[in-house]
Amino acid sequence: MADPAPRFGFVDFAETWNGRLAMLGFVIGLATELLTGQSILAQIGLR
Repeated sequence: MADPAPRFGFVDFAETWNGRLAMLGFVIGLATELLTGQSILAQIGLR
């Protein structure tokens, strides 16, 4: 059985999931801003 492709580092698999999770975080951030009426910085107490 051959070694599977690495799943860590700058490989396509990791970069794909990194992009997907970043987009998900951005959408969640926008949704919480719309629902609460506060910016993300205000929500976490930085402003």
